[in-house]
Amino acid sequence: MTRKDPDAAASTIDLAASAREVDEPPKRGRSRSAQTTRANILKAAKKIFARDGYGGARVEKISKAAKSYDSLIYYYFGSKEKLFVAVLEEAYKDVFEAEKNLKLDMTDPVQALRTIIQFPFRYYIDNPELIVLLNSENLNKGKHIAKSKSADQYSGPAISILRNVIEEGQRQGIFREDVDSKHLYMAMTALGYFYISNRYTFSFFLNADLMDPAEIERWGNYISELLLNSVLKKP
Repeated sequence: MTRKDPDAAASTIDLAASAREVDEPPKRGRSRSAQTTRANILKAAKKIFARDGYGGARVEKISKAAKSYDSLIYYYFGSKEKLFVAVLEEAYKDVFEAEKNLKLDMTDPVQALRTIIQFPFRYYIDNPELIVLLNSENLNKGKHIAKSKSADQYSGPAISILRNVIEEGQRQGIFREDVDSKHLYMAMTALGYFYISNRYTFSFFLNADLMDPAEIERWGNYISELLLNSVLKKP
């Protein structure tokens, strides 16, 4: 009597189950189910890529975390690389959506600018996995995000939000006329990014817990005043 290989049997069950989910004729709710499956895979992939980096992330780890199947990852995304690109695109989209929803009082451009300046730092505090994803992609010299067809569409609108505040401050005679919105955007992003990406080593080096709420508040206020002073007209 021939013994069955349990791993082969499990693989057969995996493929059969995933095939049913993909290939069965459309039914009520199937489109919603597909969207949920794709969203769950993206959510799990974000965690695994952030934890293990691009090189260490494995499709089987992602499918297990998503409570899905390897074959569905390939069905919805095509490859691990394309899944990583989708994760990066989703991350950029989430940042822009959060920034777009900032409550800005355009009658007070100084306070509006202070809010925008602190936004990246506060966002990184709440979403530290974004730092890991970006670090991983920069180690790969941006070769994955370069293949994205949508990620770059968010940079223009994000800078436009900042530019609108700057222009209102200039109209009111508060901000200098030669402010470069792109450079200011890079500066406020860099100051928040550096703090979070180096929080462990700098906490040791400075003998201070940089994730202590008081330290976070002080740094947020510091970068606000630093960058505000760089754009305010001198008396």
